[in-house]
Amino acid sequence: MVDRPGARVRAAVVGTGLIGGSVLLRLVAAGIDVVGWDPDEATRRETRRAGVPAPDRLVEAVADRDVVFLCGPLPTLPSTLVEVAAMTGERCVLTDVGSTKEQVAAFAAAQGLTHRFVPGHPMAGTDRAGLTAARADLLTGAAWVLCPAPGPAITAFRWLAALLVEHFEARVVPMSATEHDSAAALASHVPHLLAGALAGAVQRAPLRDAILALAAGSFSDGTRVAGTPADRTANMLLGNRDRVLRELAEVTTFLNDLTTALRADDAAGLTAHYDEARAARAALRDRRFDADDRRFPAGGDHAEEVSWLRELGVNGGHLSGLHVNADTVSYAARRPVAD
Repeated sequence: MVDRPGARVRAAVVGTGLIGGSVLLRLVAAGIDVVGWDPDEATRRETRRAGVPAPDRLVEAVADRDVVFLCGPLPTLPSTLVEVAAMTGERCVLTDVGSTKEQVAAFAAAQGLTHRFVPGHPMAGTDRAGLTAARADLLTGAAWVLCPAPGPAITAFRWLAALLVEHFEARVVPMSATEHDSAAALASHVPHLLAGALAGAVQRAPLRDAILALAAGSFSDGTRVAGTPADRTANMLLGNRDRVLRELAEVTTFLNDLTTALRADDAAGLTAHYDEARAARAALRDRRFDADDRRFPAGGDHAEEVSWLRELGVNGGHLSGLHVNADTVSYAARRPVAD
């Protein structure tokens, strides 16, 4: 990683689909020295047509880079991580954008790569796929989970977090891999199941065309992610299966409560349940934050720093900036105001 004042960051993006392509385009727009690589030859040609270098060989793309973003499909991440780690120097930071974190974090630890692999997940996307759907602004301002670890790994986390804040205006959410997968199950993964169920039921309905003619915002919003490529959704759900099933059971319980009230012609019960649901929606729309800035020693075992970072993220906070000097690391953070 770059530690020389004024030195340019050199980046590579491996896997240039929707998310990887958007990372690539944003780095290009930020003036970063970046190259892209994809196993698909046609995608590499498309990358070159966009004016971005895209070597045919992976080793040429990642050689002498300060950071490599691994953006391929979830099942390919472990093998790609090992391959890219072997092609890059010890000071090259590796990160991914996968929608589950615990498995890849454990794999990286088993491979002895925790000190330079920072598991990541930008919380953004569309229902389209491929480089042609990528946008330079897709990830701008996104909540971007990074998983810090104590010891030497904190150096890579700090460096990458600063890069994301500066060039993506990211709200960096520090969490453990386990906490991420638990939160993402209900924030992202279960909604894919619900969208698929609603859209699938309409596809099977005898009045499908009439339903689609009447569909407005509620149907469009509720089924948007059902347009995601099916293999990508399946990989995500299977990668976090146990947590998704557990949270789906909680959603089913609430749905059963609504169903019971509806069958009983219980207007008061329906109203009470929807008031409860509206509270979450209102909290999402009207969230307010206070500053929570902290300083920690630049050296040491970093256990206190990592503990604070993870606590910040699991309580809904994020980093908006950080600065490291020889003695201290200073974090600018935002924490939700308690209701």
